[in-house]
Amino acid sequence: MQDFLHKLPQFIGNHAALAALFAILLIALIVVQVSLLFGKSKELTPAGLTQLINRDSPLLIDLSAIADFEKMHVPGARHVLMSQFDPEHKDLAKARELPVVVMDKDGRGNSVKASQRLVKAGFQKVYTLGGGVLSWQQAQLPVAKGRQ
Repeated sequence: MQDFLHKLPQFIGNHAALAALFAILLIALIVVQVSLLFGKSKELTPAGLTQLINRDSPLLIDLSAIADFEKMHVPGARHVLMSQFDPEHKDLAKARELPVVVMDKDGRGNSVKASQRLVKAGFQKVYTLGGGVLSWQQAQLPVAKGRQ
């Protein structure tokens, strides 16, 4: 271990770009994890989403690309394009007291941004599906196809 620590400054000096990239990725990972930990939205597993659906009948919003949504989506999910997603829209504002689950294809992008917007707009029960619709499918849960 001490040999590693003695060679580390030399490695960083010889590979500055690689070391900088590693530092940036590490900081980004920490920021994402802290925001998930302390954020008002919670990440659900497919099993957790199943329990929520059975218990509370949440509003399910799928922000996947339309082609991905038509290939597969969680039954009962409504498709919304991210460019048209507006937490202040009158139809969505009516659901302010309901649990809202936001998902996308892989759980990496739009769902997190949309959940943060919902929390800022005053929604109290905001969830994301960890791993997105792909994790739902991998858990061998039923998927719907088409536009509905």
